[in-house]
Amino acid sequence: MPGPDDTAEQIAALLDGIVRRQRRALKQDLEVTHGQFRLLRTLDQADRDLRPSELANQLGIVPRSATTVVDDLEAAGLVTRRPDPADRRATLVALTPAGTKVLTTIRRQRRDAMVSLIERLTPTEQADLLTLLTRLSDDD
Repeated sequence: MPGPDDTAEQIAALLDGIVRRQRRALKQDLEVTHGQFRLLRTLDQADRDLRPSELANQLGIVPRSATTVVDDLEAAGLVTRRPDPADRRATLVALTPAGTKVLTTIRRQRRDAMVSLIERLTPTEQADLLTLLTRLSDDD
């Protein structure tokens, strides 16, 4: 019988494999990295435009890295910067319509890739998996 360390390693390897499959399923013509996708998603989920430092904080990266990602996304026309009306020294980052379109496409592709994986499970197994993954992802 495998010990807890063996089980944890097996689960980690299986989850890594699933994530890799999902990333491979995304069409490469979008040319958006995982980090760029995360930034786009963060902007989309925010109730307002965000400063680069706020993005860095929410993404758990250093501010310089957030600035680099914003630079690349701005050059691609997926985000835009504008002056912060509350602080003229600061800038705010917002999604452009093109950024929203790319984000919608990626989300659809991710969902479709996951559907092809979970359709192997019964509806009860799918519900159980969702419950278990939710418990594991909860921040205590």
